[in-house]
This record gives sequence, structure tokens and C-alpha cells, in this order.
Amino acid sequence: MRPLSFFVGLAASLAVAASPLADRNTGGYWYEKVKHNGINTGTTNSNYLVYRNVKDFGAKGDGTTDDSAAIQRAINTADGSTGGTVRSGGASLTGAPAVVYFPSGTYLLNTGLKNIMGTVLMGDPTNRPVLKAGSGFRDAVLLTGQAAGSVGLVAFFYEIKNLVLDSTAVAPAKAITLLQYSVSQACQLSNVMLNMPVGATGHTGIVTAGQLMPLLMNEVSIFGGGVGYSATALQLHLKNWYFKDVGTGIKVSDTLTQATFQGLRFEGCTVAIDASSGGSGHLSILDSSVANTPTFLVAATTTTPTNLQGSLVLENIIVDVSTVKIGTTNALTGSVTPGTTWIRGNIYNGTASTASPSLSNGLKHTTSRPAALVNSTGAYYTIAPPTYEEYDISNVLNVKDIPDLPVRGDGTTDDTPNLQIIIMSAAQNGQVLFFPQGAYVLTDTLHIPPGSRLIGEAWPRFVPRGDKFKNAKNPKAMIRVGNPGDVGVAQMSDFLFYTAETLPGLVMVEVNMAGDEPGNVGFFNTHFLIIGGLARLCAHLKPTSSVYWENSWATGQGNGVTGPGFGGGFLVEARMGTWMVGIGTEHHVLYQLNIHGAKDVYVGLEQGESPYWQGQGNTLLAPAPFADSLFPSDPTFSWCGATDAKCRMALYQFVTNSTGINLYGGAFWNFRAGPSQSLCSGDCQTNAVLYENNEKLYSYGIGTINDRNMVLETGPGGNVKTAAAVRDANFGVPLVGFTIHRPAFVAAYLRQSL
Repeated sequence: MRPLSFFVGLAASLAVAASPLADRNTGGYWYEKVKHNGINTGTTNSNYLVYRNVKDFGAKGDGTTDDSAAIQRAINTADGSTGGTVRSGGASLTGAPAVVYFPSGTYLLNTGLKNIMGTVLMGDPTNRPVLKAGSGFRDAVLLTGQAAGSVGLVAFFYEIKNLVLDSTAVAPAKAITLLQYSVSQACQLSNVMLNMPVGATGHTGIVTAGQLMPLLMNEVSIFGGGVGYSATALQLHLKNWYFKDVGTGIKVSDTLTQATFQGLRFEGCTVAIDASSGGSGHLSILDSSVANTPTFLVAATTTTPTNLQGSLVLENIIVDVSTVKIGTTNALTGSVTPGTTWIRGNIYNGTASTASPSLSNGLKHTTSRPAALVNSTGAYYTIAPPTYEEYDISNVLNVKDIPDLPVRGDGTTDDTPNLQIIIMSAAQNGQVLFFPQGAYVLTDTLHIPPGSRLIGEAWPRFVPRGDKFKNAKNPKAMIRVGNPGDVGVAQMSDFLFYTAETLPGLVMVEVNMAGDEPGNVGFFNTHFLIIGGLARLCAHLKPTSSVYWENSWATGQGNGVTGPGFGGGFLVEARMGTWMVGIGTEHHVLYQLNIHGAKDVYVGLEQGESPYWQGQGNTLLAPAPFADSLFPSDPTFSWCGATDAKCRMALYQFVTNSTGINLYGGAFWNFRAGPSQSLCSGDCQTNAVLYENNEKLYSYGIGTINDRNMVLETGPGGNVKTAAAVRDANFGVPLVGFTIHRPAFVAAYLRQSL
């Protein structure tokens, strides 16, 4: 054991002369200057490059040299050698991790760029670089954000941030798309600006096409062009987008199935949102404003009580003269002020012992939001993912660059003890901790104290190992954020929590502390992945916690698809204020999201999928294999018959004994069922959602496919019953079922809102 004097001396050596943040950054972005020693543990190529500065590959960034070939070379290469190994563009769960970095400058492009899976395209946030199409640009797309071999449902781990895309030099009538971004979960688009000529009818900012399942795209601004964003997706959350002088801000395709638009601003557009083509299955629009734009929203004319395509929820929408049109008829003029929700679709309300929907073509309802979750304007708090651009390189510490405390990140060495010392010291000294790409093995709980700011490079992995995580009756956290009663800052960005081992007592992340401001305890672009293993829980938000959790995919692959993986997704027992923005949680045994005994929780979008192995023909019925180690908050499935395989399936949402719960955008998909993995046709699962004994619960936009009962409740009358039953609205094979039969939707469930 090292003597105390060693740790005292170490703390002094790690400490950097602290100064106010305003004085810390003396110019340039720290990431460009930090030591780059990340490794790809998935390859035997010892020369593999994680970090690629495009200028090292010949790009000039001078606005006159064609940089297309140089940048593409930086994307494609494996080891940087001329004519060397090229990275694969095909589909996998993580791809080959890489960061392609753009220093500030203007990069002229005469041909389009194509990204590769596992790649972060990243600019300097202190002075965002510009990717500018030349006047003779030859292609139809400036930047294709995903590889041809991994489009849509298998396009994971792509990231684009801190960039400007520009087509102002291209003829206005020429057809050009600045960003084609057909991706799914574990992807990020953040802090991106798109510049197009005003009135350029041929120019489109962003297109998402085909069948895809993204979670969140955030902090995007679009200027000019004919269409800002052409939107197709099975589910999607947009947060903090700005549209200025765009013809149509958002063009909603016929196959945008479930979406939440939050914090949108439109200025000087002709139409803000055009959903007239048939529109989304359900669309929630929150905390948005429209100015100098004649029409805010054009919706399709048809809704039917069987599946309610085109249902809408509007909250806190501030307009000047804009209107909502259904077809050509004005359905709403003026703003929707805080405390009011405008709803179109099936509404479940009242306290009767039976639940029947009322079909609304657009009515205002008095509703509420918890005061702890909103700012002075009544809008939900939102936080931009931290870049720590305000920090100078002297205040950023690379965890693999401390000689006295070697950290390997090699997927083999136990990094727990040295990482713990580094994290504690950095928190005390106000330093940002940078984790280069790699796999950091943890054999015991890693404690994250107040004052911590951790940021990863292209999703480095935290990998739990060992006996301490194997006791299902005494679960143990791999990452523990704070202790009960702690208040302050603790943030983690761009990480992957990963296991392939059988660790039935493993809780990946436990949060105990509260932020001193919203978002000061936060997780951004962090994901959970289990392949071929077994674990208890992805994340547990304890009663004393207050956390902002954004853009997170918690998935069980391998065993999670063919057999048990994670017991549960997110367990929220927090009572201090919780924000969940763009969450995907799927294939877990008991539930995807469990809100129990909680207070003041906002969920902007939750995507969920059932475990494929559960259902007809399965004999390992929930709550097995965790029946002898259930938490008090876990569902027991006592409402099911003992051998009812369709009933004893994981719930997408399980909300009990809670108050002040505001849920939006439930995207709950059941594609396959049973050991045979047969495609679903009809009611492959009995119950999607269970709500019991709650107060001030507002649930908007519950969408299901292949579930018999959308909502099961213990309601005001006290008896368990079905609040909504949709049997055969959406049977069929995956994808085809979405476009032909459509999911079913509840626009608003208000029966436990008193």
C-alpha cells in the first residue's frame, strides 16, 4: 500500500493553478492540444489511428483549395499510411472508433463526403469550421452522415458536432442536400449550423430517409433554403432548433411515426412545420415560438379512432399571427400558453370505472408542469451537451497521461484504483477529465464525486469484471455518482457502459446526488450495451438524485435479444427533479423504464422494444430469471396468469406511486416474439404500459405496435382494467407494418392527472 505522503504529493502534482473560468481558456480548443493516445481494442493493428486532424492529411481549410479528397482520406484510413488499410463502412454495433477533427477554417468541397460507422466528425466549438460546397459542387449531398453499408436500423455510433455546412455558393435552383443523416440510436447531431441561400428552392438542409430510429438531434440552426429538415423516422426528438428565412422549416413525411419537437424557433419562414402529407403518427411540440411566419403547422385532414394517425399535442407555443391548419381549415389561432395543452386525437380522461376515449379534433385542456422542472417562462429546462470550451488545456487532464498513476484502457488491465485517485483529485482541483478511446476495466465501484467533469473520445468503454458484481441479491454499482445528500456538479459525456459477462448483481450506473442547477448532474450521449451477458440494471436514479439525462441508448444485444440480458433499463426513484431527453431502452427482462415513488419527472421521448425472446412459446416467464431477487419497485406480473407468456413480458413503462410525472412520445415497438423469433402479427404482447396509484401524471403520445392493451391501469376507481385496447391495428413484418398498418396512438392519458 502506498504511504499517505505519496497521495498528498500526487494531489499537488495533479493540481493546476486554479483560476476563474473566464480566465482559463487562453485561445483555441483544448481537444486539439491534448495528448492523443487512444487505442482501438478491437483491432490487432497497432498503428490504428483514433484521432485524425484533417490538416495532417493535406486539408488546408483556406477556402480556396479543394479539401474533399484529403478529408475523405482522413475518414477512411485505418493507420494513416498512404494506400494502407481502409476502415470498413459496414454495419456493426460500434464500428471502428475514430475522431476526424477539423480545426477552425473554411474547407472547400467540390465532391461530397461520406462518413463511416464509429466516427465522430468534430470541429472546434470556439470557432466552428465551415464545410463549404464550391460553386461547381458535383454531387447531390454535401455530407452523407452514415456509410452505405449501415443505413437506417443498423446505423449506430455516428456523431457530427461543432460544424457549419454551407451551400451559399451553389446555384439556388440546383438540388443539393447539405446533410443526409439516416441513422439510428447511439448517434449525435449537435451544435451544427446549416447555411443556404435565402429563397433557394433546390436546397435542403437535412434529410433523414428510409427506416431509421434516431433518438435526439439537438442545438441545430438552419438559415435559408427551400426546406430546412425533411423528416422521416420511426421515432425522433428534436431539441433547440432555430430556423431563419427557410421556405418550409420542417417537412414531415408520411412515415415520421413518433416525434417530440422541443424548443424550436421559426423566424421569417413561409410554413414552420408541414405535416400535410399524412403526417406523423403522433407529434408533440413543446416550448416553441413562431414569428413572421404565416402558418405554424399544417396537419393532415384524416384521423380515425382505430389508430389515430396524425394526433397532436401542443404546449407552450408562442406565436404572433401564425395558425394551425388541418388541411385548409384553421384549427387554432394564437398561442398555447403555459398551463394549457392543445390536443388532437384520442383522450382518456375522467374517473369512471371504465375508460373510453373521447376523440378530439383539437381542444385546449388545463394541465400542469412541476415547478421544479421549468424555467421562468414555463419551459422545461434544457442543457446543451458540454464541450468545456471555456477550459484551457492546462485545466484538462488526460487520464492516460499521468506517469505515477498508469491507466491503460486496454480492455485487460484493472484500471479501478488509479482511476479512482485521479477522479477524486481532479474533482477537488476543478479539472476536466479526458478519457481517450479505449476499454477501461473496473473490478469495483468507481465513485464520481461532486466537482467531476468527465468526457470521452468516441465512446470509450467502461467494462465491469469480477466477483463483486455477481451477487443478484446484493447488487453493486459499477459507476456511482455522488452520495445521498451531495449537491453540485457531476457530468459524463460520450461514454459506453459495456459488458459481455454474466454479472447478475451489476448496476451499471447509480446516481445519488443532485445538481445545484439543472443539468449540473448530467449524462450526455452515454449508452449501455450488453452482448452475450447478464446484468441487473442499466441505471438507477435514487430518491436523493436530480439528473439531466440526454441522448442515451440502453440496449441488450446478443443475450438481450435471444435470452435475458439486463433485468431492467432505467429505474427512476428520484424526487428532486429529473429530465430525460431522447431515451432508447430496449430488450430488458422486466421493464424498459420504471418510475417508482418518484416526483417531478419529465420524459421527452422514450423508445422501447420488447425482448424478442419473450412472448408466445417462451417458458422463462417474467419476472424470471430475477424472481428471487426483485427490488421492491419491480413489477411482479401478479396481474397475469401463471403461464400466460404474452402477459408476462417486459413493460415499456411502469409508473407507480409517483407524482408530477410528465411523459411525451412513447415509441413502443414489438417486432418479434418467442424463441423462434417469429415476426409479430397482431397482439404479440398483452400490455404495453402500466400506471398505478399516481397523481398529476400526464402521458402524451403513447404509441404501440403489436400490443393488445396500450395502457393497463389501477385507476381512480381502484380496479385494474384496460384503458385502451388496440388489437390488430399494426400487424405485419417490421417496417412494412409501420407504413401499411401503422402503430396505434393515445394522444393523451389524463386519468391519473388529479
